[in-house]
Amino acid sequence: MNNRITLISLALIALAAGCAVGPNYHAPQLTTPAQWSEPLTAGETNAAALADWWQGFRDPELDSLMARAVRSNLDLRAAGARVREARAQYGGSTADLWPTVDGSGSYARTLESKHQPVLGSLPLPAGVPFENNVYRGGFDASWELDVFGGKRRAVEAAGAQWSASNFSRRDVLITVLGDVANNYVQLRSDQQRLTIAKENIKAQESSLAITRDRFAKGLARELDVEQAATVLATTRADVPTLESSIQTATHRVELLLGQETGSLAMELNQASPLPPQPPVVPVGLPSELLLRRPDVRSAERQLAAATANIGVAKADLFPKFSLTGAAGFESVSASDWFTAGSRMWSLGPTVQWRIFDAGRIRANIQVQNARQEEALATYENTVLTAFAEVENGLVQYAKEQNRRRSLAAAATSSQRSLAIANKLYANGLTDFLQVLDAERSLYQAQDELAQSDRAISMNLIALYKALGGGWEALEASPAAGLAQGSAIGKKAFAPPLPWAIRSIEPVSTN
Repeated sequence: MNNRITLISLALIALAAGCAVGPNYHAPQLTTPAQWSEPLTAGETNAAALADWWQGFRDPELDSLMARAVRSNLDLRAAGARVREARAQYGGSTADLWPTVDGSGSYARTLESKHQPVLGSLPLPAGVPFENNVYRGGFDASWELDVFGGKRRAVEAAGAQWSASNFSRRDVLITVLGDVANNYVQLRSDQQRLTIAKENIKAQESSLAITRDRFAKGLARELDVEQAATVLATTRADVPTLESSIQTATHRVELLLGQETGSLAMELNQASPLPPQPPVVPVGLPSELLLRRPDVRSAERQLAAATANIGVAKADLFPKFSLTGAAGFESVSASDWFTAGSRMWSLGPTVQWRIFDAGRIRANIQVQNARQEEALATYENTVLTAFAEVENGLVQYAKEQNRRRSLAAAATSSQRSLAIANKLYANGLTDFLQVLDAERSLYQAQDELAQSDRAISMNLIALYKALGGGWEALEASPAAGLAQGSAIGKKAFAPPLPWAIRSIEPVSTN
């Protein structure tokens, strides 16, 4: 009998090392262009030095804000917690591959029925005890053998989810860095526009005072005075809007840094120039994009997890084999509880196979197949979106620089036009309307030029985000307060790299 149990156990263990049911995952095959379709004519290069792209703006305040955001941003903290959650779930799934052992001990005072079946029908001598103390203690063990690979598929899915959550955390990091930079640029741009508005207000106040003086002397019309007052009031109306925008941008930066509203007012309210654009913008090659974008890597890992879950569902179609055993001591007396005569044990295999469930298992398989198709479509869309965002970023960055050159020329011409109009008006060679038009044109040109400078910086930030830059420099920083994956999270479950082979192909769901 013991030999039979041993042989059965060895056979089941051998079966457990067999193939796992469900489709084996193969990463979708992609093709990438050799170059970007948009010509690199705005200082872009094929280099890929994107790890600390914000330092290209050469603004110490921006560098400081970035570092503090990584340390204290609450979205990043939540993303780090999700990574630790996924890691713990992976640990739980690997534990299912191993036996479970439970220890127990009990004491009970029992009274057996004198009229129980079999024993109650036999003649018993007087004095047979039906009321006893019962002492029990020992261990119970069970091991469900992963014959058809359902548990291994579950480990595979959990590992892919862990890796996906880590890539998602990197994506959050990229978003936080981009948002800090965008709001900082917005803040400095609004401060610059406010300075321009105040300078124009000062010039327009002087113009209004001169016009009133000329009207008092009979040298100007009342209409000139009212028109000058109108231009001044219109310019002054922009000041509250700009001041509100400055405060709003400051509050958004405070939120991104996980700080209370008003905590950065003294630090950021002091006007400072807009950070200059870097002379060189490293964008890298299209083939590098899919390896650098965390959202693409996360979507690929989600697809791997969805594929493995098909195997988990299919394993329920097959029987489950387990080894169970128990060993311990049982006695009616505490004095001989742990003696040889009180020993008891059991060992043997068990088989469980669900015969009827009204189609529940097959319905779950269909659910997992549909989720895999959804994950594949999401992955393909993420890839296409990544390339589109970079191409759009290259176009917007280059075209806005062309627009900025035209606006700079317009601002210079407006400055000269105002000087000429003032001179002609002073000599009585033109009416005051020409001066007012020149003042309005100058203010508008200077304001649009400042907004173009902001747009160039924001377009550049959007391009850096689209390229997936920023997470590398801070990945290993303990200041980030984020969970780091082990070798399993970084290597064993890192997505394959079959890029640039053919085209996106669906994963088999057979």
